[in-house]
Amino acid sequence: MLYQIYSSITVIVMQESKRQQKFARLIREELSQIFLQNTRHLFSEKFITVTVVRVSSDLSVAKVYLSFLKATDKQAALDEIEEHKKEIRQLLAQRIGKQVRIIPELRFFLDDTAEYVERIENLLSKIHIPPAENPTESEAK
Repeated sequence: MLYQIYSSITVIVMQESKRQQKFARLIREELSQIFLQNTRHLFSEKFITVTVVRVSSDLSVAKVYLSFLKATDKQAALDEIEEHKKEIRQLLAQRIGKQVRIIPELRFFLDDTAEYVERIENLLSKIHIPPAENPTESEAK
C-alpha cells in the first residue's frame, strides 16, 4: 500500500498483487479472443480492443476498459456490450472455468486514453515557444 499526500488529503493507492495481475492478464487475453472470434455476430463491424483489466482484491469483480475502432458512437457501442454482458461472461466461463474458482462480474468502461493523448497533443501543438538565444551572441553584446 502506498500513501500519496496531495495538499492536505491523503490518498491510499493500492497496488495489485501478483495474483490479481495474473488473473487480470488472463481475463484480458481471453476477452480479447472472445471479442475477436465469438461475438462478431453481436457487434457487427466494430473492432473492440480490451486495453486494461483491473481486478478487485477478492477477484470477484473485473473492470474492463475497452476501446473501439470503426464505431461512430462509442457510448452506444458500450451500451450494446452491456446488453450482452451475460453472454460474454458465459463465454468467458467456458474458456477459463477450469482454471479459476469464480468467474468475476464484468464491468465495462470506455478507455478514452487515445482521445486524451490526442487532445494533449493538440494543446501542445498550439503553444508557441520562441527559439532560445544563442549563448555566444548574448555574450558578445
